[in-house]
Amino acid sequence: MPGAHAVMLCDQAGWHQTGGKLQLPSNITLLPLPAYSPELNPMENVWQYLRSNKLCALVWNSYEAIIDACRNAWNFLINDPGRITSIGHREWACVNP
Repeated sequence: MPGAHAVMLCDQAGWHQTGGKLQLPSNITLLPLPAYSPELNPMENVWQYLRSNKLCALVWNSYEAIIDACRNAWNFLINDPGRITSIGHREWACVNP
């Protein structure tokens, strides 16, 4: 869309660093979150939910079994938008008209 600008949140994990080599178009801005601030990154709660509810106390016999378990957990989650909303909801971040 002409005139659009995107802001992408980055959680500053070591593997998310650009090393100064990433070149962004002028209509994209990276916004780094403060270190160790999972309350600002709802995706952290999604990963915690999956680890605690779908991927815990399991032993897999192969890499493929791990991939299948992760895929099944992810598919379970994405098929329940209400659950995603409840996991990532932040009362303080909502604006009520």
